[in-house]
Amino acid sequence: MFQWLNKMVDKLSEFLAPRKGLLPLIGLFLIAANLVLQFLPVGWVRESNLLLHLGLLIAIFGLMLAWAL
Repeated sequence: MFQWLNKMVDKLSEFLAPRKGLLPLIGLFLIAANLVLQFLPVGWVRESNLLLHLGLLIAIFGLMLAWAL
């Protein structure tokens, strides 16, 4: 199992190394999508601010990963 995980992390790091701003950009897109959803009656996604929290975590992780790579 750990070999599979190591291979996946290697592939992910090779993919993201030349695209350092991809994860923060995806995070900002999710945050903006959450802002738009606040004005629509979509249910629990709006009430829980799921996209806001997910976008913030992805953006912070992307910035930390970009700094490391």
